[in-house]
Amino acid sequence: MSASYEALCLRTTPDKFYIEACGEDCEDALVIDRVSSEILLSGRKDIPASAETRIICGIMGTIHLVAGMYLVVITDKVKVGDLLGHAVWKAVGFDVISYKKTILHLNDNQMQDNKTFLSMINGVLHTDAFYFATTYDLTHTLQRLANTSPDFQDTSLLERADQRFVWNGHLLREFMSQPELHKFVVPVIHGFISIKSSCINGKKFEWSIISRRSCFRAGVRYYVRGIDVDGHAANFVETEQIVQYGGSKASFVQTRGSIPFFWSQRPNLKYKPKPQISKAGNHLDGLQRHFDSQVLLYGRQVVLNLINQNGSEKPLELAFRNLVTSLGTGMVRYVAFDFHKECSRMRWHRLQILLDMVAEAQEELGFFLVDSDGKVLLSQDGTFRSNCMDCLDRTNVIQSLLARNSLQAQLQRMGVLHLGQKLEEQLDFEKTFKNAWADNADACAKQYAGTGALKTDFTRTGKRTQLGLLMDGWNSMIRYYKNNFSDGFRQDSIDLFLGNFVVEEADSSSPLQEQKDWKFLTLPIIMVVAFSMCIICLLMAGETLTETLAYVLFWGTASVATAGLILFNGRDFVDAPRLAQKEKLD
Repeated sequence: MSASYEALCLRTTPDKFYIEACGEDCEDALVIDRVSSEILLSGRKDIPASAETRIICGIMGTIHLVAGMYLVVITDKVKVGDLLGHAVWKAVGFDVISYKKTILHLNDNQMQDNKTFLSMINGVLHTDAFYFATTYDLTHTLQRLANTSPDFQDTSLLERADQRFVWNGHLLREFMSQPELHKFVVPVIHGFISIKSSCINGKKFEWSIISRRSCFRAGVRYYVRGIDVDGHAANFVETEQIVQYGGSKASFVQTRGSIPFFWSQRPNLKYKPKPQISKAGNHLDGLQRHFDSQVLLYGRQVVLNLINQNGSEKPLELAFRNLVTSLGTGMVRYVAFDFHKECSRMRWHRLQILLDMVAEAQEELGFFLVDSDGKVLLSQDGTFRSNCMDCLDRTNVIQSLLARNSLQAQLQRMGVLHLGQKLEEQLDFEKTFKNAWADNADACAKQYAGTGALKTDFTRTGKRTQLGLLMDGWNSMIRYYKNNFSDGFRQDSIDLFLGNFVVEEADSSSPLQEQKDWKFLTLPIIMVVAFSMCIICLLMAGETLTETLAYVLFWGTASVATAGLILFNGRDFVDAPRLAQKEKLD
């Protein structure tokens, strides 16, 4: 495999960026012309001695904004651990560097737009967490890598990467067509990675979790639901659990993703907006496209639908069940489990009902295992595809339980666990296992919903606690605020970063200048004034009780009526995305 350079020197002059490998026996240097934007390979001897120098950890790519082109680089990293002998890094520092030496050629509106776009890019970059490796392909599972050809293994990390999980794919478009430049850039994944050294029965092994978040139909909680016309599901995450012992390697892969037909749940100031099944679009065709790709990539699909089977979620469950039945294929099995109903009143032991329902299927799907000589002993023949409404909290609880069952079987097969030993009896490792899966839940939740996950007290401790309930309440309030008043900006940021929206020339009109409807300012002001007057009338009583009640009733009615109008027109008051170039089919 052609590895990428681990450390780079960025040398800057007024006209060019020069990038060379630090400490490498290489005479090549990457040159970016700051005037023409041309990128080419040159020699170190061409770098002027006067160039300003700084060390960087990697190149994310380039992006065009109102002021022109920008270079996006990784400036700081921390080591997560060694995965199968390869260093894995978390990017924790970034810089977005303008090609232009000045932005004085822009007018005031363009300067403001450019500042906003820069804020969007930086917002995405500082959303935990981006990971990369310079000598290992983080975008593929162990099983996929084992089934590749020698020619594939000789290609660069950028060429061989699974584009579903390369979050800087749009930023690297200028580099893709020039293979000689690939060593200077790294494909970066978004999600979660945990690498732990553990010991059971005196036998040391490495245990890891890798969650890869798809950049297809990526976005935030309420603005991206269901699937698109190509069958890509919202909040799709591939999670691989890897264990290495004595040269042998095993992995178990699961996926999560939004309910795969056309539906939406747009924020409207209500705590829980009612989900809407789209009347447009061919649901069966979309579902077919989704599962065709899943079967091709992973094999058989066991669908675990964890949403409520009553209330506002019931129509989604019925539609999903009927659509899977209409597929008429034995490659997709549908299992519905009403998580909230079954586990209500702290009855968390009832999760065993679902595990028992799918125990035979889990044994049939199996896991991937390769011995120290590289011989494949077992293959995973399919995956569990789990979902709830958000594919976050309930989903992560179930995935962690299925992962523990698989790990139990893997460690027994490898000889780490003795026959009859239970993984949950290994208290030190059990704590490590639970905390890692809870951290995985938090990472996926922050990226999609804006807060840490709910129900992580169960994932961390195996039981629900009063403190956990309080934290869930706090996170729910934060989610409510973000989903209604800041997620439009977050969605625009993701669309800009991934190339779903492309900034046009500087003289074009910007969607960022869109004016709010008159109701946006008028009604809240009226409501605040009316409520304030109601309080004042209560505190400063009139000459008679009748007069006081009349004033309180008048201003109280005005407050309630205005609040009702605001809720009725809720979509006008939420922070909605502005940059989508075409309406997504909901």
